[in-house]
Amino acid sequence: MRGVAWMLMGCSLVLASGCASSHRAATDSAARGHADVAASSKDPLPSWTEGPTKAALLDFVERVTREGGPDFVPASERIAVFDNDGTLWSEQPLVAELAFVIDRVKALAPQHPEWRTRQPFQGVLEGDVESVKASGKRGLMELFAATHAGMTTEQFERTVSDWLVTARHPTLHRPYTDLVYQPMLELLALLRARGFKTFVVSGGDVGFMRPWMERVYGVPREQVVGSRVKLRYQDSGGAPSVLRLAELDLLDDGAGKPVGIEQGVGRRPLAAFGNSDGDFEMLEWTTSGPGPRLGLLVHHTDAEREWAYDREARVGKLARGLDEAPGRGWLVVDMRRDWKVIHPFERATPR
Repeated sequence: MRGVAWMLMGCSLVLASGCASSHRAATDSAARGHADVAASSKDPLPSWTEGPTKAALLDFVERVTREGGPDFVPASERIAVFDNDGTLWSEQPLVAELAFVIDRVKALAPQHPEWRTRQPFQGVLEGDVESVKASGKRGLMELFAATHAGMTTEQFERTVSDWLVTARHPTLHRPYTDLVYQPMLELLALLRARGFKTFVVSGGDVGFMRPWMERVYGVPREQVVGSRVKLRYQDSGGAPSVLRLAELDLLDDGAGKPVGIEQGVGRRPLAAFGNSDGDFEMLEWTTSGPGPRLGLLVHHTDAEREWAYDREARVGKLARGLDEAPGRGWLVVDMRRDWKVIHPFERATPR
């Protein structure tokens, strides 16, 4: 996700496709079960095709965790950071948090009859893409404030958790938390089994991600770094709480990612994983450190099982990363070639 800029670019995609929903409860804990089994099996990455990418990953993990070896890194310094959208779960044809914004505007509309004649809310409710675009950054911030701010942190978490139970991806018609990447779940589990501390570093709002990250990825809430709004402590009649304000505190994207990591983690990572040019600075900063380092980009090349996009994409653009990855020694995952299976609910097929 790209914070305010991402939301503006994504409006046309969301308004065109809508956000499907049903009443079936999400069952995202199964994904972690698959990953835990994989980490303890003989092959810790069973959903990865045998080849140079998988071999390089296993070699790196082995080298930095082999005590007495020349590349050994103490466990306290084994920090791995992962982007979320497009790296750990699907981000096409719309990012989940943008679908949440649109759904929240529609859900709150009965309480705000003035929205029917007030942009950009009118545009969202009527599916009028051009009107939403015309409202610019001001209008976008109004949408953000109406759906993300003006409530306590606990209230916002409940709202996100409730939405995830019923929200469905507009084309695959599954809960968003079903659309995680099985190979990346295995990689997360492997790294943790070898003494790494894994963090999610995303342009998404940290309050949107924290309620579900641990049960889906095994990443505890304190290891989630994201964009964030400003907060204010309040004590209303003996009921203290923290209020979310309609003002951005950090945009955790691009050059903001190393800043967010430094503030939230306090160590330069040993390994960084992304999928777009919004992750470039995170990989650059990680791999420019001393000693063994790893940078990896997930390249979406599988139009049959997922989506194929890179240089011209409106969401998840990957151009500079593709151009500079070879010279910087970064791994590039070819999703079609390197992954036997994409989502946990799929059956691996022979390749």
